[in-house]
Order: sequence, then C-alpha cells, then structure tokens
Amino acid sequence: MPLYEYELSDGKCAACGGRFTLRRPLSAPELRQCPACRRPVCKVFSNFNTPHLTKPLSISDAKKAGFTVLKRVNKGEYERQ
Repeated sequence: MPLYEYELSDGKCAACGGRFTLRRPLSAPELRQCPACRRPVCKVFSNFNTPHLTKPLSISDAKKAGFTVLKRVNKGEYERQ
C-alpha cells in the first residue's frame, strides 16, 4: 500500500497538526476530510524513496547469497558456474 501525504486546506489543528501521512490501498476512495478533525484536506505531492544499489551485483555476490548461477551453453542448455 502506498503512502499519501495530506494537508488541511485551511489552517491547522491540534489533532493532526495540519499535515499527516496515511497508508491507503489504491482501491480506496479519495480522502476528502481529515480523519481526526473532519476538516477538508488536499493531497500533497511528495518525494518518494527508491532503493539504489551502491555497487553492481556480481556472480560471486549471487553465490554468497545462496543463488545457483547458471551459464548458457547452447539454446536450452545451461551449466553451473
């Protein structure tokens, strides 16, 4: 489920602080009011976090992780490395 950030359309409140984050399924209807204070909200565009690799993966890394590494010999034929 993705995270969505919302902000009150007008002012702030003590319950939600004026801005909050919720986990909601994609199939959920659009949120129109704050669940805490019931005031109107609008969705805020925010940054997203993506995993990044610090170094390229190698065959030895895959073997250390417990994967079986195969090399293609011919069409439909593979052998272990």
